Amino acid sequence: MRKMIAERDWLKVFLLPAHSPDLNPVEGVWGHVERSLANLAVKALDRFENIVRNRPKRLQCRPVVLNGFIASTGLALEIPTTP
Repeated sequence: MRKMIAERDWLKVFLLPAHSPDLNPVEGVWGHVERSLANLAVKALDRFENIVRNRPKRLQCRPVVLNGFIASTGLALEIPTTP
C-alpha cells in the first residue's frame, strides 16, 4: 500500500484514529435523521418504514445541509485534480 501511495504524488493519505465518528460526515446525517424521528408516532409500521426511507432521500435535495455535515468534521472538501 505504501508503494502504491508513493507512486502517486497527487494522492494525499491521512491516517485517522480507528474510531472517529466526529470525522465522519455520515454520523451527522444519521443524527439529523434520528432527531427528526424522535417524537414521531405512527399507527402502522409500513408508514414508519416509508418515513424512514424518505428522510435521507429528502436530504439529497438539500446540498447546503449535506455540505454542513462535511464542514462540521473540519475536513476540507477538495475536488481532486487529475494527474
